[in-house]
Amino acid sequence: MSKIKIDTILLSIFQRAFKSITDEMSISLMKTTRSPILCEAKDFVTGLYDASGNMLEQTENLPILSFSLGPVCKVILKQYENEIYPGDVIIHNDVFSMGNQNNDVAIFKPIFVEEKLMGWSAAKGHQADIGGAVQGGYNPNATEVWQEALRIPAIKIYEKGILRKDVWNLIFANIRLSMVPEDIKAQIGACSLGERRLINFINKYGIDSFEAHKKELFNSTERMMRAEITSVPNGIYEGSSKVYYDGKHLGSVFEIKSRITVNDEDIIFDFSKSSPQTNGFVNGTYTSSCSAITLTFLQMVNPNIPHNEGMIKPLTYIVPEGIILNASYPKATTFGNHLCPQIADSIFKALGPAMPHRVTAGWNHLLCSLFTGNHPLKGEKYVDICFMGLKGGSGALQGDDGYDHIGMIDASGGLLDQDYEMYEQQTPHRIIKHEYIKDSGGAGTWRGGLGVETILKIGSDDTTMVVFGDGDVEENYGLFGGKGSILNSIELLFPDGKTLKPLSKDLIENIPANTIYRQIAGGGGGFGLPQNRNIDSIADDLRNEIVSKEKAMSDYKIAFSQNTNSIELIKTAELRAASLENK
Repeated sequence: MSKIKIDTILLSIFQRAFKSITDEMSISLMKTTRSPILCEAKDFVTGLYDASGNMLEQTENLPILSFSLGPVCKVILKQYENEIYPGDVIIHNDVFSMGNQNNDVAIFKPIFVEEKLMGWSAAKGHQADIGGAVQGGYNPNATEVWQEALRIPAIKIYEKGILRKDVWNLIFANIRLSMVPEDIKAQIGACSLGERRLINFINKYGIDSFEAHKKELFNSTERMMRAEITSVPNGIYEGSSKVYYDGKHLGSVFEIKSRITVNDEDIIFDFSKSSPQTNGFVNGTYTSSCSAITLTFLQMVNPNIPHNEGMIKPLTYIVPEGIILNASYPKATTFGNHLCPQIADSIFKALGPAMPHRVTAGWNHLLCSLFTGNHPLKGEKYVDICFMGLKGGSGALQGDDGYDHIGMIDASGGLLDQDYEMYEQQTPHRIIKHEYIKDSGGAGTWRGGLGVETILKIGSDDTTMVVFGDGDVEENYGLFGGKGSILNSIELLFPDGKTLKPLSKDLIENIPANTIYRQIAGGGGGFGLPQNRNIDSIADDLRNEIVSKEKAMSDYKIAFSQNTNSIELIKTAELRAASLENK
């Protein structure tokens, strides 16, 4: 076989083609799934991998899934070795064999060309139910995996193109909602689409050209990432953040500690000094934690770096088993994806002094409600994650304000994670209010994104609500003189006039119809001293009712004319100069 000469234009075509295929898989999945968690919130990832399980490209609608498929693909290869055939379809969710979360169920399909294994197509999505003790998969009372979900280690549901009905029936006999097997079929369809597209692409350019250009694509991407790492001064950087309450022990506090070592072209993320694993609900998995590390660092580097194996090769993760970020078998771990904000905070705080232009102030931490019950008009079970209110604003960064209410941080954007009319069709609840909160963005030279207020009327008796998240104890932080935001909160007002404020990890059963649910999701932290914020930007914020007059006066040191109520520029300059002198 003669050596293939690398064509730089063809190399770019390969990268764009891989991305186009995973994007098309993503569109297919969004259009064919039934659960709003998938078709509206886009809580899924699609990807292509080579024969060894190395990432060719991914479309991460939800960033926390950025590291979640490749490790599982390598587990599958090791498990099945020479028993992988055309037409196989493998399902997996097991967190103790490189899964990231029980509800995030993956489908893998091997891709063969000329009877040779050339790659894999894969799709992973958050399923509306996955068995376990609580409908919807989140059980704040869980201490072990069996109380959370049905474990699915890698197993074939199709072999050589034939459905294994016994396996299929066994899995879905343990899952409550009929939409889940239909959504799994949609994932299989997306993988079949990726399979066809990659086969056609390889046939067009040839196996040898594919292998050669794939290898060079990995190498060139690795060089790009290493060049980004060299822009960070060599050194050891440390940061920390806190997690409050594990669902079992009131007042419990856990620390996420990062120690980041930069040595020329390599970077090591060491979280080994973080708190030990808990005996409650709040633990992570190796895969979910490495995903969080990866996506956080990707925010700080060139956004045009392709997402393939070369991207992650210069990154080393130290997340030992037994800490809160990598719990040992059989601990409960469903909350693990939601430790991402604390991981990000610790990284930003560590690297902020070294690269202030690349970090953001604190993002509001997720506080989420998951409603389950029976729809009285449809006579069907439903599961709904209240995406409308769960996240709030992102932190500001040097040169830019934060995003207002980022929602699931996916392609849809916070306000579009749930369509209001579809919400009221799919659940028995009614939306009373969903609005940005004035003054919720942390003050700064660049303002934090706004949080949101969400008010719903519960529409069915015997509703169950699961609460999971954080940010109700400590407000998120500003950077370089910026201020934090407001605390998260959830409150229930019952028809008899009684009120209840749930804990941040809680399970409330038998909620009656006509109960009012009110949620506050805080904003992001500010970046830089507030009194340095541009006057025109403050005027815009005042006009758009993003910032109140009182906040403008107290935080931004704005003076107003008593006669016209307009900004008094000379007096404002004097106030700001005096406040800066007192710093």
